[in-house]
Amino acid sequence: MKRIFLIVLDSFGIGEMEDAEQFGDKGTNTIGSVSTSTYFDVTNLKELGLFNVEGVFCEKKEPVNEPKAVVARMRELSAGKDTTIGHWEIAGLVSNDSLPVYPNGFPQEVLDEFTALTGRGVLCNKPYSGTEVIKDYGDEHVKTGKLIVYTSADSVFQIAAHEDVVPLETLYEYCEKAREMLQGKHGVGRVIARPFVGTAGNYTRTAHRHDYSLLPPKITMLDQMKEAGKDVIAVGKIKDIFAGKGITEFTYTQGNEEGIEKTLEYLDKDFDGLCFINLVDYDMLYGHRRDIDGYAKALAYFDKKLPKIMGKMREEDILMITADHGCDPGYTKTTDHTREYTPFLMYGKRIKPENLGTRDGFADIAATVLDYFEIEQKVAGKSMLNM
Repeated sequence: MKRIFLIVLDSFGIGEMEDAEQFGDKGTNTIGSVSTSTYFDVTNLKELGLFNVEGVFCEKKEPVNEPKAVVARMRELSAGKDTTIGHWEIAGLVSNDSLPVYPNGFPQEVLDEFTALTGRGVLCNKPYSGTEVIKDYGDEHVKTGKLIVYTSADSVFQIAAHEDVVPLETLYEYCEKAREMLQGKHGVGRVIARPFVGTAGNYTRTAHRHDYSLLPPKITMLDQMKEAGKDVIAVGKIKDIFAGKGITEFTYTQGNEEGIEKTLEYLDKDFDGLCFINLVDYDMLYGHRRDIDGYAKALAYFDKKLPKIMGKMREEDILMITADHGCDPGYTKTTDHTREYTPFLMYGKRIKPENLGTRDGFADIAATVLDYFEIEQKVAGKSMLNM
């Protein structure tokens, strides 16, 4: 029985891509910034070969003579640097056109339609930090019941609401209506529910965030796996990113620790196929908030859990570790994602360690998964399987 565990360390970039300047990200390097923290400790990732990946530059870089994994640096081909685009490419779908972004806020016709659908007015309508927006608009929202609508440099339509003012189920209904509305030229990558709690001056976001993504426009590796009768298990926000398409089983998590625990639970279960995991805290809690120490601690926590993960692996299991974009916590020009290369590590008892240099496209991961399960490839990418 074959199993692949594909773990996405959300936002763990390893240095600017050649076109980073076009995205306003010249000089970004997520791993470089995180490695300056005294909490940076990735001993087990180092043994797999993280520091052997081509182009990795950071403090405490110590390549090993004999990496335990296949290693590669992944170049994104899609026109974007967000979660949706990154994960779609990992699954074999290269997006030639970027998703719409709104640096000046959404057009009035979009807001008018949204108000008509919800019966509530709108506050903000600007690119904004998620923690700052509830600080600046929370009181008015609680007083008026108007919804806080904001965006970022990414293709997102975010709706923040206090859980005592707008019940969660109602907020989710509003997001579903917004998702149905935002198609075509206004088809943002994600509509995101951003509930919060607390009182004036002490508002905090809750773990009840929910993402509503566009339906992938083409077939993905997940679809092919499902069609072949394989299990496709989504852990974390994977189901939302693919709008449920190609998923056979899913479980949501409230952070990295729960995501890692769910992964360990699935390692003890019998299934035939893919377990696709997203660990979101690096991006959501530390990258966007430019918290270098927090990011480093979260990486160290995952690293300490790696021996337990690897220890539960069976003879035919494969572990893949990668990322979907960067979010450099040391970059002060913005608080948004950064256009960076990502790492790829592939470990298994039957996998022969090898350095594959730089690969053209995250989709090589999808090709590798399909190759391992002997499924005819109908998506982008070239297999990296080495057994």
